[in-house]
Amino acid sequence: MHVFIAGANGQIGQYLLRELADSDHEARALIRHPDQGPELQKLGATETVQGDLEHDCSEAMRGCDAVIFTAGSGPHTGPDKTVDVDQDGAIRLMDRAKAMGIKRFIIVSSMRAEEPEKGPEKLRHYLQAKRNADEHLKHSGLNYTIVRPGQLTNDEGTGKVAVSARLEDFGKIPRQDVARVLLAVLDSDATTNRVFDVVSGETPVPDALAGL
Repeated sequence: MHVFIAGANGQIGQYLLRELADSDHEARALIRHPDQGPELQKLGATETVQGDLEHDCSEAMRGCDAVIFTAGSGPHTGPDKTVDVDQDGAIRLMDRAKAMGIKRFIIVSSMRAEEPEKGPEKLRHYLQAKRNADEHLKHSGLNYTIVRPGQLTNDEGTGKVAVSARLEDFGKIPRQDVARVLLAVLDSDATTNRVFDVVSGETPVPDALAGL
């Protein structure tokens, strides 16, 4: 499968490229600057293409079978940039993917994005943007999966997670394991049109997803 990666230069995106390099899939990495290309190709990108999520990326996606959206402005940016990337950038990519006949769209959201008003005040704009993008994807007609990780860490991944439509405890998860989940989602029929929380746990990623 030809997979378009939005956010390939981010931390989860770079882990995802490493995972895809060992799979049967081919990864096309979206980059903002040409000098990012060689390093991402070393990590595992089959090809790189220049574009900006704040503009039309239709040509960059042409010929791909699936989109994985790992991009984000981060919870520490101002509301305007968060809306531009996490909300509007994601929604624009969904609409273009649908128009181009791309069937599969996987997005990294956040735990508690479904109720941003209950989140910490400094994160509410971030959670609201994620919620708006998630809701648009649910009604887009695309074959979607919305992955909602807990608190992201830079710890080494274990390959073991806990997943559920809603987890009560807001746990942590290494970014490396989020990338492993994304690859497994790509290969799993059990995740079609599903939304789930994911944190570190005791179950190997494929088994955890099979139990959804």
